[in-house]
Amino acid sequence: MKNNQRAQFDFGANWKSFSERALTATDIDAAKKDFVDLTNGIDLRGRSFLDIGFGAGLSLLIAALMGANAIGCDVDPLCAEVLRSNQDRYFPDLDEMEIPVVTGSILDEAIVDLLRARSRDQTTRTYDIVHAWGALHHTGDMKQAIRIAASLVAPGGYLILAIYSRHWSSKMWRIIKRFYNRSPHIVRRLLIGFSWPMIFLAKWLATRRNPLKQTRGMNFHYDIVDWIGGYPYEFATAAEIKQLVEPLGFWLMRIIPATVPTGCNQFVFRSQFR
Repeated sequence: MKNNQRAQFDFGANWKSFSERALTATDIDAAKKDFVDLTNGIDLRGRSFLDIGFGAGLSLLIAALMGANAIGCDVDPLCAEVLRSNQDRYFPDLDEMEIPVVTGSILDEAIVDLLRARSRDQTTRTYDIVHAWGALHHTGDMKQAIRIAASLVAPGGYLILAIYSRHWSSKMWRIIKRFYNRSPHIVRRLLIGFSWPMIFLAKWLATRRNPLKQTRGMNFHYDIVDWIGGYPYEFATAAEIKQLVEPLGFWLMRIIPATVPTGCNQFVFRSQFR
């Protein structure tokens, strides 16, 4: 774990740069559409919503806009600043709302206890919806992070995950990501510059769509920076995630497969306990 910490990517700085330099109102609209599609069939009004690894805060803000009682958790304290800034700029309807944020790792027992203490339901100390999009595979212990996230779901509640798909190239990418984070700034810039056309072509060949037209309100350049630098990095097949989560008392409602081989599979699980 110590090696992972030394090579930790600065996610907060990347989210801040993305939000300040690239995010637009059009991107917000796209993020809203994709979030509504992902949560189709789940009524968020009046429900408690925990977003683990909220990053720029778009899903957290959209959930609040849809009537959820939202709370965020992120290991990087800079993400709380990014969240507030994006709320002020793009979510005027939430102008008077202060969304609570807990800063720390979901692997930290003290942070989990704090999240349980902040739950609206102090009988179960859980949340109706726990959302962790593209975050738990960056914790350094993905399986344990998923187990903890699942333990925070209320009986009959929902666990929404996005996890990098296992591919023959995944181990190679882990080496590249570790190298990136241990390299000086100039080497990082060269890696991004070299990877830009390669990833653009790979995505176009895999999807036959313009890679510059991103989903979830994202930006192609910042996605590349996140992809090349995103370390710690773990991955799993859809079947492996299903085999991990279902014995915890869940059933798989829906899966949205990754559009590219190393992309994120999206899962919506529901607790079988009522």
